[in-house]
Amino acid sequence: QVHLVESGGGSVQAGGSLTLSCVASASINSSYCMGWFRQVAGKEREGIVSIDSVGSTNYADSVKGRFTISKDNAKNTLYLQMNNLKPEDTAMYYCAADPYTISVHLDVSRFNYWGQGTQVTVSS
Repeated sequence: QVHLVESGGGSVQAGGSLTLSCVASASINSSYCMGWFRQVAGKEREGIVSIDSVGSTNYADSVKGRFTISKDNAKNTLYLQMNNLKPEDTAMYYCAADPYTISVHLDVSRFNYWGQGTQVTVSS
């Protein structure tokens, strides 16, 4: 199995920034599609952004222009730079990997591996 471990969550005021990291047990310099998702209690998991092996990205409208996904293949690490955070961004954030799909997508059901999550809380 591919193990993913997120870190970097915390509490921040609205308008602030945070950077999340996701360390993978396997090389991310492959055909993996990787992404960031978030979820709040009582609501379905929401896709934020994904990135494929060639660097193509797919951002959800809710975070477009504020969040940026990137990766460091040498460190097997995926990042999510979050700027201009809003209270509605408060959620548990998850890193995920889809080893079978090359193209970028935000389909929760197609991501096979998930991290444990890291909490992001944005206060007004």
